[in-house]
Amino acid sequence: MSTLGHLINGQTVVNAQRTQPVYNPATGQAHKQVALADKATVESAIAAAHQAFPAWRDTPPAKRARVMFRFKELLEQNAERICQLIGEEHGKISHDAAGELQRGIENVEYACGAPELLKGEHSRNVGPNIDSWSEFQPLGVVAGITPFNFPVMVPLWMIPMALVCGNCFVLKPSERDPGATLYIAQLLHEAGLPAGVLNVVNGDKEAVDTLLHDARVQAVSFVGSTPIAEHIYRTATANGKRCQALGGAKNHAIVLPDADLDNAVNSLLGAAFGSSGERCMALSVAVAVGDAVADALVEKLHVAMQGLTFGVYSESSNDFGPLITRQHKDKVVGYITSAERQGAHLVVDGRDARVPGYEEGFFVGATLIDRVTPAMDSYQAEIFGPVLQVMRVATMEQAMQLINDHEYGNGTCIYTRDGEAARYFSDRIQVGMVGINVPLPVPVAAHSFGGWKRSLFGDLHAYGPDGVRFYTKRKTITQRWPSAHIREGAEFSMPTMK
Repeated sequence: MSTLGHLINGQTVVNAQRTQPVYNPATGQAHKQVALADKATVESAIAAAHQAFPAWRDTPPAKRARVMFRFKELLEQNAERICQLIGEEHGKISHDAAGELQRGIENVEYACGAPELLKGEHSRNVGPNIDSWSEFQPLGVVAGITPFNFPVMVPLWMIPMALVCGNCFVLKPSERDPGATLYIAQLLHEAGLPAGVLNVVNGDKEAVDTLLHDARVQAVSFVGSTPIAEHIYRTATANGKRCQALGGAKNHAIVLPDADLDNAVNSLLGAAFGSSGERCMALSVAVAVGDAVADALVEKLHVAMQGLTFGVYSESSNDFGPLITRQHKDKVVGYITSAERQGAHLVVDGRDARVPGYEEGFFVGATLIDRVTPAMDSYQAEIFGPVLQVMRVATMEQAMQLINDHEYGNGTCIYTRDGEAARYFSDRIQVGMVGINVPLPVPVAAHSFGGWKRSLFGDLHAYGPDGVRFYTKRKTITQRWPSAHIREGAEFSMPTMK
């Protein structure tokens, strides 16, 4: 069985004192293992980044951007291999893996604009012969901790922007599916990145705690569950670090009586069951306004779900694949069972999912649950599986209140033909990313990604313009060159333009 190691100072390091199996979720079998970094290994990665920082900081932004241009080409040239690694370790179907990679590449493309993104602001003659300008300077060594559900896209939210801003990076990817992440890091070095500028350490809590407590790490970016996001944020900030920690979600779709139901059903199918629902932007709750709309919606969903297929990543005809681990499968099945026991109506039951030839795989079929109420465990939690729940309310205001009352505020959408209702919804809903007849309102690379409430800890969102601000610190310089022929006396009042 092969062992995946770490990438430190441009070299592969395999420290196999502690290892963890990496499973193929479709077969349920471990097909490789990953070395788990101890404190000393992580510290060596931080030291490599710290040593590389002065030279990389002084590298012109245009040269940093050229590395990203070459990196983008290598990602595209090796797309098939990257998607295969995603499929083997995560279970994502090939077309979904390709979509993940493309969204990551778009962030690389945005980072290629570093010379423009890092331009400061300049004001001439803010006072007599006084000029003032701002610069955006790198922080130093920064770290990223990324989740299993997007082993390529989420690292590409962080790494390209951090690097073009002049920082050096230490990445701790998910130990459940690290292969694709390591591979793209190797491609980045192939693109010309100097050794030590990017380092990848695989590990568990010991690795994370080392990053959070080491004084050389200036900032931490995290994506994962809310309890861990809160812990990361509190620990990082208590140690004087800048932190953005993106947490969980419970994304609702409001379906109004005037909605195009056929369009809504198709959108909900993809948004709820794509990637087996293992997306923080998955639509997991449809809130139907009125029983007539609810009945029609459930019936159409029931019919449409009969045609959904699930299976292994290499069969592109499949709609989605397995869940990441057997433990997570059991957790998702438990939420389905709890909803049924607490009085919900199980319309389509995916608990007994089977794929011929892959009987040990971690599969759960598409599941539809009607008449869910706010008190149910399945509603309160982020299930993170292929489960769509339907709730029934009498008015749009009641639907919005459900969303605003929930602890999460990541993403939401509304299905309607009414522009006034859509504008009212987008203005007043307490959620960070909003779709109008768009089921997965994930911002493009030129905007920034992030939720509200307990879906985000920190002031700045991920990637886009907020990414530039997160990975830089502003310095404002005020300059005056006095005339050699004029000597002024001391002034003790606050300088003004009066």
